[in-house]
Amino acid sequence: MAEKCILVWFRNDLRIQDNEILWEACEKASQIVPVYVFDPRYYQKTNNDTLKTGKLRAQFILESVADLKKSLQNLGADLLVLSGKPEELIPAIAEKYSVDVVYHHREVASEETEISTLVEDALWKQKINLKHFIGHTFYHKEDLPFPIKDIPDVFTAFRKKVERESNVRPCFNSPTKITAPKDLEHSDLPSLTDLNFMANADDLSVANFKGGETEGLKRLNYYLWETNLLQKYKLTRNGLLGLDYSSKFSPWLAAGCLSPRSIYWEIKKYEKERGANDSTYWLIFELLWRDYFRFMFKKHGTKYFLETGFKNKQQDLAPNQEERLNKWKEGETGIPFIDANMKELKQTGFMSNRGRQNVASFLIKDLKVNWVLGASYFEEQLIDYSPSSNWGNWAYVAGVGNDPREDRYFNILKQANEYDPKAEYVKYWLPQLKNIPNNKVHALYNLSETELMGYGVILGENYPEPLVGLPAYSKY
Repeated sequence: MAEKCILVWFRNDLRIQDNEILWEACEKASQIVPVYVFDPRYYQKTNNDTLKTGKLRAQFILESVADLKKSLQNLGADLLVLSGKPEELIPAIAEKYSVDVVYHHREVASEETEISTLVEDALWKQKINLKHFIGHTFYHKEDLPFPIKDIPDVFTAFRKKVERESNVRPCFNSPTKITAPKDLEHSDLPSLTDLNFMANADDLSVANFKGGETEGLKRLNYYLWETNLLQKYKLTRNGLLGLDYSSKFSPWLAAGCLSPRSIYWEIKKYEKERGANDSTYWLIFELLWRDYFRFMFKKHGTKYFLETGFKNKQQDLAPNQEERLNKWKEGETGIPFIDANMKELKQTGFMSNRGRQNVASFLIKDLKVNWVLGASYFEEQLIDYSPSSNWGNWAYVAGVGNDPREDRYFNILKQANEYDPKAEYVKYWLPQLKNIPNNKVHALYNLSETELMGYGVILGENYPEPLVGLPAYSKY
């Protein structure tokens, strides 16, 4: 092998397994410089007055980077962890270690691709190429039965053609040894304080997820093989309480600690050994939605961040946006099912898929608040945030994205009674409602003040009054 040094720039691909940029670098270079950059732009406020990254996701990322660093050390190398702008730091590192080429995985959202462009331009001045790889979907873009510009805007049409005409590529092997430059500088991870968060361990004690490929692989093994939970995924996936009603792979997928392709092939192995059913298919179906939104972002670009979406459709907005938005954020709307979900999000950085659809619909259709503000708040709070899935799903619910139905609406009381019939979820997150009979919790606003006081609930004191003038209040 000719003497060659490749810089591997990790971003949302924090893993060793099925990582094409790492595998190819090992195949083609005698030395590898693995780099991760904590970019301060991801820890600042957005134009919507939310953080781009909240504390719980910041902690998850720190854990994931620490795990990757340890894994690389076990393979004989290390991870150079830096803080600053990649377009300034990566060219400097490339020059210091006489790097021949830089590898990275291509992103699809505008801010991420803009940073790639800045890095590429800076490297070009040094006559160094930034090579792009595609590694965030289980179907490779080049294997789709249509070019990106012709992908259907309706998921079902996309799914049927892809399932019929495309194949999933095998995973890349994991390197067994990695050689880094002997003089690779020592680096430490920043702390939460360094990332401008108050370092309060109590805030993180409620987190259900620990970052890193090691933990992601443990979860995959647990869900498929140890507990056999995959067998009943389709039956339980609309659950609300606990960790095992759904796979919970999304935080590790978002950070790239697990590759969607490796999950796909593990499911296929599971089907071969333990049998295929609707549940095994449905988990692949959900992964395909994730692929779809990434391809849609490639097709429609920044339109997903506009209030009118790619359908150029205006949303009906209420005059008191800020008040309604803040009550929604704090779980103080006075609608128990909504408030419970928002409390969970704030405390854990996670919410069920069923919950996400309901709180988004409620903010958009009932409170009539600009959906973009809701999507921005999710961007801050979610541990499993990825731009395409978050903004794609919000645009879908808002009716400005990929939903083929006009005016889709979630009746919150009906949803609450169907998915939380014993009010266990609501009472878990809103313990002040514990004494209200289960069959009255979801519609407690129909109870008289005397009845509520008898159950220990005082509206306006230990539980908020329903928002005045709620447009669809009569529907509940």
